[in-house]
Amino acid sequence: MDPVIVVGAGPVGLTLALALARQEVPCVVLDEGPGKEEPRPARTVVLREDTAALMERLTGAPLAQLGARWAGWRSMRRRQVMREVAFDDRSAPLHIAQHVLTGALRAALAGEPLVEIAADSRLDSLEQEPSGVTAHTRGAKGTWWRGSYLVGCDGPRSTVRKLQDIRFPGRTAVERHAVATLRTELPWQDEALLHRLPPWRPSGPSAGEVTARPLPDGVWRLDWLLPPGKELVTPELLLARVRETLGGWSGGTTPPYELLDTGVHTVHHRLARRWRADRVFLAGDAAHLLGSLGTHGLDEGLRDADNLAWKLAVTWHHGPHEALLDSYQTERRAIVAARLRAADQALPILRGGGGLRSYVPGSARGHDALLADGHLGQGALGAPGAYADSPLAPGRLEGEVPVDTPLGAPVTDVRVTAEDGTFVQLRDRLGRGSLLVVLIAPGTGVWERRHWVSAGIMPRLAAAVAALPHPAELLVAERYPGAAAHSVLLVRPDGHLVTALSGVRPADLYAAAEAVLGGPAKAGTEAGAEAGAGAGAVSG
Repeated sequence: MDPVIVVGAGPVGLTLALALARQEVPCVVLDEGPGKEEPRPARTVVLREDTAALMERLTGAPLAQLGARWAGWRSMRRRQVMREVAFDDRSAPLHIAQHVLTGALRAALAGEPLVEIAADSRLDSLEQEPSGVTAHTRGAKGTWWRGSYLVGCDGPRSTVRKLQDIRFPGRTAVERHAVATLRTELPWQDEALLHRLPPWRPSGPSAGEVTARPLPDGVWRLDWLLPPGKELVTPELLLARVRETLGGWSGGTTPPYELLDTGVHTVHHRLARRWRADRVFLAGDAAHLLGSLGTHGLDEGLRDADNLAWKLAVTWHHGPHEALLDSYQTERRAIVAARLRAADQALPILRGGGGLRSYVPGSARGHDALLADGHLGQGALGAPGAYADSPLAPGRLEGEVPVDTPLGAPVTDVRVTAEDGTFVQLRDRLGRGSLLVVLIAPGTGVWERRHWVSAGIMPRLAAAVAALPHPAELLVAERYPGAAAHSVLLVRPDGHLVTALSGVRPADLYAAAEAVLGGPAKAGTEAGAEAGAGAGAVSG
């Protein structure tokens, strides 16, 4: 079968290529650039806990050492601290320069025989047939490329999207920020800060807000919200903002600093009408643009790649699964649309500049909470979405029980025992194309696996897992939040919870696995019953 063609060699395109290769799917990455990214210290990304884990799992690189994990978060309004949050190492957002992240992805791909990166290859046409896709790149190395599927990860001005005549409606210049990256010493260390209405700025719509986010080696990225309009950000204006801000935070005296890079970041809100056109898909900025109120679009782009990779892998290895491929658009577009709606609803409240809301007690604290949600990856503005209404959801199963993770949400990263008897983190087993079946069995951690692998309900569960319609890995955890002993969790290859069952219920487990592949979504099907014949339903 022909490889998957990935158009675009930014973080989303490279992530998708690496995720496909990890599932033994060959692909070609069409990179319109020279094959490397020039360092831009002012271009950085903030990765939430789940996307940082995804990047570290794929690249094998110590990203926590290449970027900076926030020790805490502080929100201020004028001179008052409105909110403080402390992080541990696992929950802290990771702030990293984009060229460093891209470099880690390229380094991982350099040793990957299933991926070809074609530099200086700009797409100019593509054709679809029932059996595949043909793409043409122009230039001195212009050639035709044949693929099974094609994914446009080629940014806001996506050629793929335009060639497929897919509309990209939305709002332009929702927010504008002046950006400076500099090396200096601030009164706090390793903490991100959002300062609204800083007292050294004149009151009014130009007072705005400034965000400071740490990077390694004493480097900080500062973002100033610009007033509405097309104010020209001159070098003189930016230097004045730098001195004014550093002086304001340091008691009036501007500390020494080294200016490394500057820029202007303009936020747009757009959402492609379609994310799939037969064998062509869109991901990342080609499919959506968001980023106001502290939200970060790259996070959603990486989740696009994670969601699409395993679905393409199933189809590539096992033949057409149209409902599974359709679910990519249904799941991911709904999540991003909800984020955009939340941001658009919050913008008038936070940027309205007064009115009745300014006289409501507690409104400042409420505004801070909204902004913090976006920056910290919480609430409607920032939290990872759950696929509760996914077409891949199995519906209500007879043996289903609740746990602390909602159905369709990312699972909690607990320690598990793998099939070879080693202790690993649950997230370490994701992204391999297999379903994960997790048995909650308190006490197993103190015994070698050989003592309990053939005891109790394990043989029945192993038989049910072996009979599933898709490869699955059986894992054992001593505990999981909200799960009773002998609960059985079914987890998708991208780490989202499918169902939690009370004990070994082969028919329910089979039906849930079948639904995840886009098949029948009813428990107790004949196939499921036959698969579980002789195993029985054991409820612990």
